[in-house]
Amino acid sequence: MESRLTHVPAPEGVFPATAYTHVVAGTGRFVAVSGQIALDDKGELVGEGDPAAQARQVFGNLRRCLAAVGAGFEDVVKLTYFLTDMAYLPAVREARDLHLDPDRLPASSAVQVASLVDPRLLMEIEAFAIVPDCAR
Repeated sequence: MESRLTHVPAPEGVFPATAYTHVVAGTGRFVAVSGQIALDDKGELVGEGDPAAQARQVFGNLRRCLAAVGAGFEDVVKLTYFLTDMAYLPAVREARDLHLDPDRLPASSAVQVASLVDPRLLMEIEAFAIVPDCAR
């Protein structure tokens, strides 16, 4: 299926983005995925102290959440990263690039936070997607 999303990486007069897209628009059904953390299906923390392992688990959880409504990473229009340390951003981007086309990245925001719900968590990532009306 051809994408119904339009990516505008550099709107006129805006400095080009290097690791995200400034604007993503689309038509279809809106999906909001709550911030995902590095817990496995048993509620156990994955990758204590390891940002790369936590990022991989978080993106795996996002993939499973999107799939539950017939969506995939190709439908994601916005990611928001909540990191306890901005030094974890390269690990997040590495995990992200395993799931997303680097030429069609979603809009993104990264925010450093003082802490998350569990002090062992290094990150939480939420996603917004737009899926075709016929997807379930």
